[in-house]
Parts: sequence; C-alpha cells; structure tokens
Amino acid sequence: MTSYATSSAKAEMSELRRLKGLLPPELQSWVTVEGTTEVNPPLVRCEEIGKDQVEIQIDLAKWDELAMDQRNLLFWHEVARIQNDTIPKDGWEMAALAIGLGGAVGELWVQDGLLLVLALALCGVSGWRLFQKNNGEKQARELIEADEKAIGLATRFGYSLPNAYKSLGSALKTLIEKSPSKRQRSKYEARLSALKRSANKAKSKSRNMDEGGY
Repeated sequence: MTSYATSSAKAEMSELRRLKGLLPPELQSWVTVEGTTEVNPPLVRCEEIGKDQVEIQIDLAKWDELAMDQRNLLFWHEVARIQNDTIPKDGWEMAALAIGLGGAVGELWVQDGLLLVLALALCGVSGWRLFQKNNGEKQARELIEADEKAIGLATRFGYSLPNAYKSLGSALKTLIEKSPSKRQRSKYEARLSALKRSANKAKSKSRNMDEGGY
C-alpha cells in the first residue's frame, strides 16, 4: 500500500511538472500549477492567490482519466483565461455590497443624507460588478474566446491546427459525458458547438488558400 501511494504521488508530481512546462515562458514566473485538496472540486480552475500570483488547481484523480492531448488543451484553456484576464477576482464585490447595505441602513437611521448617498453608490457599483461577473452570456463568450486562444497556444507548442481542434473537441465531448450537472453540460455543449463552427471556418479558409495557390 505504501509503495502504491508513493508511486501515485510521484506520478502526480511528474504531471504537475509537465503541465508547468506547458506554460508560455512569459507566465512561468507568476503562474503555479497545483493539485487541489478540496472535496469534490472542479476538474481544473484558476484562482488568484496574491496580487501578482495565479494558481491553476487540478483534480488529479479526474485529470488522470483523460487522454494526454485532452489534458493539454483543457490546460491551455485555463492559460488562455489568465492571458485574457477573465479569471474570478478576489470577491471584493460581496464585501462592498454588504458594507454599502449596512451603511445605507445605518444612515437612514441617523438621517445623514450625504453618507446615505455614498453608501447607496457603493451598493450600486458593487452590485453592477456582481451582475457582470455572473452574467451568463458574458461568461459563455469568455469561455469560447479562451477555447480559441487555447487552439493558438496548442499550435505554438507544436500541434497542427486540425489536431488542436480535434483534441479540444474530444475533451469537451468527454466532459459532457462525465458531467452530472445539466447546467455544466450545457456550458460544455455551447463551447463544443462554437468550436465546431470555428474549425469549419478554419478548414474553409485553409482550402481557399490552397486553391488560391498561397
């Protein structure tokens, strides 16, 4: 049992080192890759752990069930989200909203007009930021844009364009099959549909260029 646990730990460390090597050089000094210790975590996600530090967290047990090319493209999707600056921030909006609401109630009690306006303004700003953060349409667009950029990263690391599309498409199909959440499956399906449209455009563009003799 001890031997198996040691072997498993070594395999996990080896995979984390491999993924670290898939980071573009410009990200390697401030992006880390770690296995998550949470109970029932997402497969992979990004989190800010400091002012200038981002961590990609991976559920290595689920990760190990995927093929290598699938892992690579899902990893580059997260890298693309970091590059696009679309990962969740530190959640100051909820704290600001709570402070603003508390302040508004307090100022109603003491009837200080200026402070009431300031408290309501804080509520408005934080509420709007929360709305933007949780806007489903915006989130979907950001995920699709990250998929597009992940394809570009894959070609940068030696994948052919068709193989990059094929690997990410295969990964999304696998996630659709494995996800118990209908809402999560819908997100993966939307990304897969957008990926297919993008692949068809790329294929058509390549064919036109070949016919044109470029």
